[in-house]
Amino acid sequence: MVTIARHLNLTLVVPELDKKSFWADPSDFGEIFDVDHFINSLRDELMIVKELPLKLQLRTKKRLYSMPPVSWSNETYYLKRILPLARKHKVIHFDKSDSRLANNGLPIQLQMLRCRVNFEALRFTPQIEALGKKLVSTLQRNGQFVVLHLRYEMDMLSFSGCTHGCSSKETEELTRMRYAYPWWKEKEIDSEAKRLQGLCPLTPEEITLVLKALGFTEDTLIYIASGEIYGGERRLAALKAAYPKLVRKEKILSPDELRPFQNHSTQMAALDYMVSLASDIFIPSYDGNMARVVEGHRRYMGFRKTIVLDRKKLVELLDLFQGGALSWDEFSGAVKEAHKSRMGQPTERKIIPGQPKEEDYFYANPQECLGSNGGLRDVS
Repeated sequence: MVTIARHLNLTLVVPELDKKSFWADPSDFGEIFDVDHFINSLRDELMIVKELPLKLQLRTKKRLYSMPPVSWSNETYYLKRILPLARKHKVIHFDKSDSRLANNGLPIQLQMLRCRVNFEALRFTPQIEALGKKLVSTLQRNGQFVVLHLRYEMDMLSFSGCTHGCSSKETEELTRMRYAYPWWKEKEIDSEAKRLQGLCPLTPEEITLVLKALGFTEDTLIYIASGEIYGGERRLAALKAAYPKLVRKEKILSPDELRPFQNHSTQMAALDYMVSLASDIFIPSYDGNMARVVEGHRRYMGFRKTIVLDRKKLVELLDLFQGGALSWDEFSGAVKEAHKSRMGQPTERKIIPGQPKEEDYFYANPQECLGSNGGLRDVS
């Protein structure tokens, strides 16, 4: 949105966040991000205001022109289609803002600005930063640590239709939930077919085998970044048995320290984001938005190690191993081989013309912004 506003020479109003979806998080943008830093650090690029001027507030109370921009659009679309609307209506409200700008084919200056916004202008509030730093320093005192971004929350499983490893009662519960949310368009989902295509998050039990196969020993300190795991402690039993040094923010911080963040899932996720960024190795079990942005941010910080799991290959290997067709050594060797080039090292973003949802996400690998050691490269 910043990049689009800059390109069209428009003023941006600090974003409002969705508070109606599954999470029902009442947090405002300013309760997650440092708004003054956001505005001031981009002052040389565009004007950002906290709210509309009074005259425009009165005008928009009568009628606000609201629309979703077309997904994955390039800069020409915004110049030719959106700018005339902004001039006509004076204020234009985007009611959807995710994935509205193309991954590829944009001028280098716009791509660089996207990086500057995401990795430098967006800073968490002082309260989140202070607690996040405490989490990180506590973990670092114990040596190296791995962050496992374990996407196995109820909403993720319901939305994706992935029920492998769930009981029939749990599957019914997840299906009921999917039908209850009208904005989740896909209702009838073949869980096993989706899993075999690599489109499901790995289960905690599957992740345990994968970590062992990759060579992580039982004394590895693992921080779990996630919301509430569906199935609770029962589903984490195998992971805990294999890795006794398994921790979460709730185990490191006191209830008093976490109390201000309770019932604010986005602020809790911000803490996990900080720990994920600082970890020695980051392993996401699913490629949602947070996992992708952390991956890209870690590249930006000097290509820190991120193991991007090949879920399609892993599901195939897991089924062969658990079915007795592969020995442990064969399974472990195949898992290691499949991930040799998936460790967050410099690589070209995969481009698929006409299929933006299938290609690599810009923020996961913002190659235009990366020098040989990561960081914002000089294009002056």
